[in-house]
Order: sequence, then C-alpha cells, then structure tokens
Amino acid sequence: MKKRLTLSTTPAPHIRTPKTTQTIMLDVIIAMLPALAASIYFFGIRSLFLTLVTVAACVLSEFAIQKAIHKRVRVRDLSAVVTGMLLAFNLPVEFPFWMAIIGGIFAIVVVKELFGGIGQNFMNPALAARVFLMINWPAQIGTFTYDGVAGATPLGGRPTSLMDLFIGNIPGTIGEVSKLAILLGLLYMLYRQVINLRMPVIYVATSAILFYILRYDLYDTLYQILSGGIILGAVFMLTDYSSSPMSPQGQIVYAIGAAILTVVIRLYGGYPEGVSFAIIIMNVLVPTIDKYIRPHVFGVKVGGNK
Repeated sequence: MKKRLTLSTTPAPHIRTPKTTQTIMLDVIIAMLPALAASIYFFGIRSLFLTLVTVAACVLSEFAIQKAIHKRVRVRDLSAVVTGMLLAFNLPVEFPFWMAIIGGIFAIVVVKELFGGIGQNFMNPALAARVFLMINWPAQIGTFTYDGVAGATPLGGRPTSLMDLFIGNIPGTIGEVSKLAILLGLLYMLYRQVINLRMPVIYVATSAILFYILRYDLYDTLYQILSGGIILGAVFMLTDYSSSPMSPQGQIVYAIGAAILTVVIRLYGGYPEGVSFAIIIMNVLVPTIDKYIRPHVFGVKVGGNK
C-alpha cells in the first residue's frame, strides 16, 4: 500500500524570524539605557523619577484603555514602556510630574489606541505628546535647569564647546543632551538589527548640508547638529516602525523632508528647536509617501486572469 504524501500550505509570510514586538521593544529600551544613565549623571536622580512617572502613566493608560474597549491587553509587548521613556527624554528635568502624566495619557489614549493601537498610530506618540505639552505649558517645557540653575539651552543662546555638546555637559531635555550615549544606543540597535542607518544618516547629513548652505560655517553647522534633539530624533524617533514609510525610497524622501523642515523651523520659524514638529509633520505625510513610492512587487502573474 502506497503512502500518500500530503502537502499543507499556510498563508504568507513564509519567512520566519525569532523577533517579536516584545523583543524589538526590549532592544530599544536597552539602547536607551545609556542616555538614561547620562541624564542621571548630569541632572540627578530626578531624571530617573521623571522617566518612571511617564513610563507608569503610559503603561497604566494602555492597560486601562484596552480593558475599557474590550481589546486584548498588550502591555507586555513593552511598546508603552518605549513611549514613556521617549516622552521623558523630550522633557526638561524639572518638568512637573502631573503634566508629564497628562502627556503620557495623551500619547497612549489619543495618539496610539484611538487609532487602533500599535502599528496603527499615524504619528509618533511620544513626539505628539511633547508637542501637546509644548502648546499647553510652553513655560514649563521651555525651562531648563543645569547644576541647579535655570538657563537657556545651546540653541537658545548659551555658548558651549562642541565637546560639551557631544558628552552632554549642557542644559536640555534629559534624553537629548549626551550624543555619546545616544550613539552607544545606536550601535546596539545596529548590532541587534533593529534599525539600519538609512534614515538617521540621511536626516543628519541633509540637515548639515542645509545649515551649511543657508547660513553657517563648518563649526556652527556642527554646533547646530550637536545641539537640541537632532541626534535623538534621528536615532529613536525618525526610525519608529509605525510612523515611517515602508519602502527604502520612501524612507529617503521621509528623512530628507524631515531634515528640510527641521532646518526651516530652526532658521526661519518661531522655535529654536524644530525636530519634534518636523518629524510629526512627516509622520502625517507617510500614507501619501507610501501611496506614491511603493516597493517593487515580485511574483506577479503574467497573462491569464487578473
């Protein structure tokens, strides 16, 4: 008696990977730890407390809203933790805790869950929350303290050296000041293949070229790149999976567009910093970019019925 060979097929995709949302988010959290450690070193233990507050606000908000609308609770995927950490990274160390909690609730409930949850949000939740807080409490989000003294950031007119800008010995939001720490996180994510260099490099390089062409010499161009949130935005927010284009060509357009907006806002707008506004504006344009710049499709049937 012959044995019959039975073949079974399953829906695409057929390429398997051990990576899950949880493992990817855990890698991002690990990549942010050097910047968090630098913030504690430069600003004190309050930066850790601020981060814990925003993380707790995001995690509890996600749990509550998913329970309320009878969705599967997915706080274990760690995406809310990443949002909370990124929100804290975009706040000054003395930012009031209660305002930070409101920002965390806004990021999760309004920007993320009301649009379908992870993978469906149309813009980066942490950046959207930062802009929301900036609009509602501009004085508090614009007050920076370093060594116990309130003062301006380098973008606001406080002169400092390029080395201080790189190391993080400056006023600013807690996650943006140490470019060294951010780059350590970048190296980890590259090693873990969480992101690639395409969007960060194009964004930073385009910004530098435009600063140099439009206004600055080489030194001042480097000063601009190392000041504010350009490096933080390039590494941790421009590369957000949910709110960036799918195709490599679309990602190039997206990064260039964000760079142009950043430079225009810094040079000609009313804010010394333009990274948050630039990235969320490009987030909104991602569906249009994906519509007109599509990846190559392989395996299309030639002839016959469509």
